Amino acid sequence: MNVEIHPDIGDTAARLGAGVPYALKVLAGRLADEPDLGQPSGVPGVLSVAISGATFEDCPDLMVGYIRELDRVEIRYVNAVAPAEHAPDTEGRPESAGQPNSAVEVISARLVTEAWRRITRWLEYHAPASKAALRAGADAAAIAVLEQELGLEVPADVRALWVLTAGDDGVNGAGCLPGNQALMSLEAVASVYRQQMDSQAHQDTLNAGRPEYDQTTVWKSSWLPVVSYGVTDRTSGLYLDTSSGSLGRWSRYNEGQDDEDETLLTYLEDVADMLESPDLATRDKPGLIDGVLVWGSRLDPAQEDRWQPLTG
Repeated sequence: MNVEIHPDIGDTAARLGAGVPYALKVLAGRLADEPDLGQPSGVPGVLSVAISGATFEDCPDLMVGYIRELDRVEIRYVNAVAPAEHAPDTEGRPESAGQPNSAVEVISARLVTEAWRRITRWLEYHAPASKAALRAGADAAAIAVLEQELGLEVPADVRALWVLTAGDDGVNGAGCLPGNQALMSLEAVASVYRQQMDSQAHQDTLNAGRPEYDQTTVWKSSWLPVVSYGVTDRTSGLYLDTSSGSLGRWSRYNEGQDDEDETLLTYLEDVADMLESPDLATRDKPGLIDGVLVWGSRLDPAQEDRWQPLTG
């Protein structure tokens, strides 16, 4: 298993203590053999593990968060913690532990913010028209109104994204996410949520006369729509399950949900990776038409001669 330490945490590690970088290297070596060592941190897609500072010289007790992917592990943050926040490791080895909710929310917001800013920096330099189509961020009051309307608490990762950009008006109906999908506005989120809840209410009426194995679920109250098929085309898209942090696919035609098996964070990081290293992109292929980001999977045949696939 390949284990990487995110370069942004280097300065943080050095500030925490001279022995912290070495402690992270030791942990990286163990994660290479035991990638599932950690426990869910509360940040979707991120596992956490504790390190006893007594094991290393000039090193406080640490809480380390990492992302576990199919063939790699990336250590994404390191924080110093008070000894009382986790039980001492009597064997002097890293141990699994969770984190307080407040710390979880801060970390979740920070990681999503980093991923989205990678995307918008790329758009600003390569696809200014697509960047200009992104809406300004929402304020706390607007998000609070949406929460009250839906009766649903917006998770920290989605809140962080909406504070940066509260929707994508797109260019020629196409958004900047893979498949030319679009980040939904708060108004669209509320509309689709109500639409899908009404659809489920209808299904509940039908389910009352069906055996349990034949009952249909098209929507759950914990599902928050975040991405739509297009700027104005809201026939399908992605929702975030607020109870688990996982993404799934929704459709107004009730074809059945497709579990994406990823989080908002891993989804946005994958988008950023595809833009920065398009030759390695597997989900979709990015390209440009007159300063607009256009993804190859939904390229209009009439535009093929103008589409410039990205390389690098």
